[in-house]
Amino acid sequence: MSGDEKISAEITYGDFEKVDIRVGTIIEAEDFPQARKPAYKLKIDFGAEIGIKRSSAQITVHYTPESLIGRQVLGVVNFPPRQIGPVRSEVLTLGFEDENGAIVLASVEQGVPNGKKMM
Repeated sequence: MSGDEKISAEITYGDFEKVDIRVGTIIEAEDFPQARKPAYKLKIDFGAEIGIKRSSAQITVHYTPESLIGRQVLGVVNFPPRQIGPVRSEVLTLGFEDENGAIVLASVEQGVPNGKKMM
């Protein structure tokens, strides 16, 4: 951690348990030209319990729509939906900024069933 990064306020384990982070597989990805910043519209399959959810993600630097199909990603599935232009984003797709500020997706090392909750 660099000197200019700060750790967020402490939370309890109970607070963490409220955040529902699940694994899902991207089944559709397309350009989102109406977005203010370059982004893709995604459809992510989170398994039978949660289903297919839509998301908007600013991940155009490291990924093409074609390279995203079939990729497993992590997403927060219990935030309220958010309207982003004409897209209703139903899940927050998780990632990290690289050294240039471009987003790298958070994912699993090995395939796991869609919908599994992060423990």
